[in-house]
Amino acid sequence: MKRPFFKENCIVHIYNRGVDKRTVFLDDGDYIRFIHYLFVLNDKKQDINLGRKLIMKEVEPPSLKKPRELLVEILAFVLMPNHYHLLLKQKSENGITKFMQKIGTGYTMFFNEKYPRTGSLFQGRFKSKLVDKNEYLIHLLNYIHFNPLELFNEGGSTSFILRDYRWGSFMDYIGEKNFPSVTSRGFMLNIFGSEEKYKKAAEEWLKEKDKNISLIANLTIQ
Repeated sequence: MKRPFFKENCIVHIYNRGVDKRTVFLDDGDYIRFIHYLFVLNDKKQDINLGRKLIMKEVEPPSLKKPRELLVEILAFVLMPNHYHLLLKQKSENGITKFMQKIGTGYTMFFNEKYPRTGSLFQGRFKSKLVDKNEYLIHLLNYIHFNPLELFNEGGSTSFILRDYRWGSFMDYIGEKNFPSVTSRGFMLNIFGSEEKYKKAAEEWLKEKDKNISLIANLTIQ
């Protein structure tokens, strides 16, 4: 399969699931490890050897004072038990592909060592969709953030039940620190105006969730 080519500053929705639809995050430590890799491997100077060194060790995050040369800006993300969604903006030549290769290789090595197994963990190469319209981008941000609602009982208020779900960027977008160093939120928050305005817009989006999701149904993982 030919590798996708992405232009500088393009915005791309990246997603993939476990091979044979298997669960790829079995406990909190797995989620934390993947999120740690999202941060530490997003650096042109950091090769996958770091991932090999860190496979089974508890590690401190790199110093935020040390400048990184970003491959991508991570605009948003969510991790689900058997798949993930990332919203990325490319910042260096071939940055998205390089970043995803490092993430996929590093996390697979970690997972296969922790749960003795061999072979691929994810279902082939990551899937990608270019985001070329602002309206589409706004729907996609909410689609990514509200993916975890399928894990909850929706009988009660869905309005910010997501505060109980740590494994994404939603809480950081509404001003509640979770993993703030992982994402670059300024670009999207400039569209909405502020964290409070995004929170209100997200609540409105939820009122017509089914209709809004149907607008981007081609992005769901089948």
